[in-house]
Amino acid sequence: MNKKYYLGIDVGSVSTDLAVIDKKGTLINSVYLRTEGKPIKIIKKGLKILGKDLKDQQIAGVGTTGSGRNLAGVITGADIIKNEITSHAVAAADTVSNVKTVIEIGGQDSKIIIIRNGVAVDFAMNTVCAAGTGSFLDQQASRLGISIEKFGSYALKAKSSVRIAGRCSVFAESDMIHKQQMGYDIPEIVAGLCQALVRNYLNNVAKGKDIKKPVVFQGGVAANIGIKKAFEKELGTEIIVPENYDVMGAFGAARLASEKIKGNTKFKGFDIVEFDFRAESFECEECPNGCEVVNIFQNQDLIARWGAKCPRWEAV
Repeated sequence: MNKKYYLGIDVGSVSTDLAVIDKKGTLINSVYLRTEGKPIKIIKKGLKILGKDLKDQQIAGVGTTGSGRNLAGVITGADIIKNEITSHAVAAADTVSNVKTVIEIGGQDSKIIIIRNGVAVDFAMNTVCAAGTGSFLDQQASRLGISIEKFGSYALKAKSSVRIAGRCSVFAESDMIHKQQMGYDIPEIVAGLCQALVRNYLNNVAKGKDIKKPVVFQGGVAANIGIKKAFEKELGTEIIVPENYDVMGAFGAARLASEKIKGNTKFKGFDIVEFDFRAESFECEECPNGCEVVNIFQNQDLIARWGAKCPRWEAV
């Protein structure tokens, strides 16, 4: 008899993560891929990787999350589609007992989630400025000639740090260049940048929030030990980075699916990697709103549509 598993998919602007768990919530397998602006292609790539070790009938439920959760949902036949806040909160609460604060920093946005008694009671997001996000750190690491994997460790080599303006990605980069021209060493600049980005997060995203321990740090940037240490210094407490910090959104989506599904799943199966999915858009001219309506096709069939502000295009 095949064991039953639950699949979670988190589609973000920078990464697409897939996680497979069993009924007890144990992570069985996971995939972390760069979205590369091609979410449909990358979702199929992730499913192809997982499909090598799994069969259709082993998947008892599917959950999707992230900015591309609706797209992932219609492609795979998801049973549940949830926002990132809920998914990350569930994953953190499931991983760390009595967690009270979740810091999540991804490729393009930052979040803080306040949890009490296992329930998310407050949250905030920063989606306006990229300062402090994974994409900004990738850019600065490349500019300094440092691999992103080693970027955080450079901060720990610094005997001191310089103050970097971290409120804006443009100002931060300009300030870093200025400090280089003044003769500061790379480790000092990296340490200063880590501290600046943490200050920016606490003064903007986390402003006014009741931050209590245990504090869990997840998302791709949690791999940066320099950022982790800077958070610990500013908050005066240990920062917990889960083992599966980079796929916590997908893990949470899978957990939500495992809690919801009581009957048969709507999962279309791993064969969808062979299907032709495409998105086409048009501008509705029926009223001054000029909505951009997006059609999602599976092979030649229209399977989903969104973008309209009125019911005119809801029927598929």
